[in-house]
Amino acid sequence: MIGLEYQILIAILLDQLFGDPRWLPHPVRIIGATCAGLEKVTRTLLPPFAAGICTVTLILGLTGLTTWGLIEGGALIHPWLADLTSIILLYTTIAAGDLAGHSRQVYAPLATGDLTEARKRVGMIVGRDTANLDEEGVTRAAVESVAESMVDGVTAPLFFAVLGGPVAAMLYKAVNTMDSMFGYKNEHNLQFGWGAARLDDLANFIPARITALMIPAAAFLLRLDQKTSLFILMRDRLKHASPNSGHTEAAVAGALGVQLGGSNRYFGNILEKPTIGDATRPIEPRDILRANRLMQLSSALTLLAFFVLRQQSLALQNYFTP
Repeated sequence: MIGLEYQILIAILLDQLFGDPRWLPHPVRIIGATCAGLEKVTRTLLPPFAAGICTVTLILGLTGLTTWGLIEGGALIHPWLADLTSIILLYTTIAAGDLAGHSRQVYAPLATGDLTEARKRVGMIVGRDTANLDEEGVTRAAVESVAESMVDGVTAPLFFAVLGGPVAAMLYKAVNTMDSMFGYKNEHNLQFGWGAARLDDLANFIPARITALMIPAAAFLLRLDQKTSLFILMRDRLKHASPNSGHTEAAVAGALGVQLGGSNRYFGNILEKPTIGDATRPIEPRDILRANRLMQLSSALTLLAFFVLRQQSLALQNYFTP
């Protein structure tokens, strides 16, 4: 049997090497399809709020049982098959490779002056309107995507993997998927998506704050501005609409010395958001690469912190166990 720490490290290596192959039947896509199917049923049978809670409960139950069943089924055949299944499942919950890859695909056309292609590429990873963004707007959108997504795409799945293995990591991805599908504050989802949105906020609470604290440390190692990163983190972390995303975005903005947030256009309407960070210099395309390096190193430091906390917890458990 391979220990959980080694399973996680192998899964990270696979993510760095292969990213998210489109041919792989990704569990998140399966979870998303199941969410859509259950939503139609529960909305028909129950009022919106109750239907949302019912959908969340059913998705979590199905996800947990399926993940556990796959691992246990593999164990019945051979312990190594259980390890392989666990590693593959963990691998599908981590998106550091894809996050870095997609943002680099935005940087590449910017570096050659192809703003039209850069707008198209960034439109694939953000929700705002991108057709009329200038170079600064495209760059800001890509940096914000990396800064916001490092928690739900990387460190939060790792947190739950360290906490409870593949089952816990996959349960987190189910929560995150439901929030991305149902967590919008519009008339259609305001009541139905309440449970998914609140559960996602709760699941990300600890990982977001630990990750944000690792960003100034990563900035120091990368010779960026670690002092300003910590200062902006403490000052601007609550300016974001999300109770969690603002922490990492503020720390990244401070480390790079740029300003994020501000006005964006969504579906033709301008939405004014608070600014995060100080515009000590204009944002530039190479900030995308700097944000990627920050994301990768911060995630590694965060995982190290999770491992240390896990070992301390196991040591205490052994100490108090007769």
